[in-house]
Amino acid sequence: MGLLRTLGFGSTGYDVAGKVALVTGAGQGIGLELARILHARGAIVVVVDIDADAALRVVRELRTRALSIGADVAERAQMAAAVEQVIEQYGRLDVVVANAGVTPVPSTVRAMDPADFDRVMSINLTGAFNTVHPALDHIVRSRGHVVVVSSCAAFAPGMGGSPYMISKAAVEQMGRALRVELSASGASAGVAYFGIVETAMTHDMLDADDLGRRIDGLLPWPLNIRITATQAARTIADGIARRAARTVAPASWEPYALFRGAINVVLDAKLAADSTVHQLIREIEQRRQSPTAAE
Repeated sequence: MGLLRTLGFGSTGYDVAGKVALVTGAGQGIGLELARILHARGAIVVVVDIDADAALRVVRELRTRALSIGADVAERAQMAAAVEQVIEQYGRLDVVVANAGVTPVPSTVRAMDPADFDRVMSINLTGAFNTVHPALDHIVRSRGHVVVVSSCAAFAPGMGGSPYMISKAAVEQMGRALRVELSASGASAGVAYFGIVETAMTHDMLDADDLGRRIDGLLPWPLNIRITATQAARTIADGIARRAARTVAPASWEPYALFRGAINVVLDAKLAADSTVHQLIREIEQRRQSPTAAE
């Protein structure tokens, strides 16, 4: 992250001790680990998850300075009610992390079920908006910080899983807009980008599925390096502490992030001409058209 600091990102400190921090998707994975880290650093943590029981288990583990809320980020009214509940209980909201996300069923744009596209967008993109929007007046009032979780997938070609890449690229733009828009009030926002993180979502998409493993195999070293959910969460927490405009983990993705404009011109052409990719795309489409063929 040294280069980013040199460029002036994340130069202002921000102590979360005593602050109220809301994290979505906090019942498991990155969100769970982030809730633990922020709590250990003295924050009052609001654990939001579509699985209310999972959120409650996290709060019982934390024991103090924590509130569980069962809410679906795709439901605008539920997230508005969640923020209202936080304000009623604590009187303030200082940090919001829009972390909740899902992956699509592997498919091409031609073969995909439109309902799967809508599901990914409603959670990953609209869900991020639903999380952040009702909180912004409170973030401005407290001069707090917002984090939206994008992905290094936003940099990469989206064949076979484009709804995820599309949603995360859009979330990146939301975070960039927020960074500028909030700056006049003394509040701040950042975008978190991750490569492959060891979570249940990753295992379901890449490890437990033959086509997923082959898509994963297309990533060259060092882009295929995996990090743990704890490492990812620590990156977010450390970024909050610096009011960072962006955080990227693992660090092997930083050159791609910085030079993607040039890299992608070459990479897109290479993938479009690759016979191995062509075969993989045909197999993905065959699976979507005949689900029993994969059994």
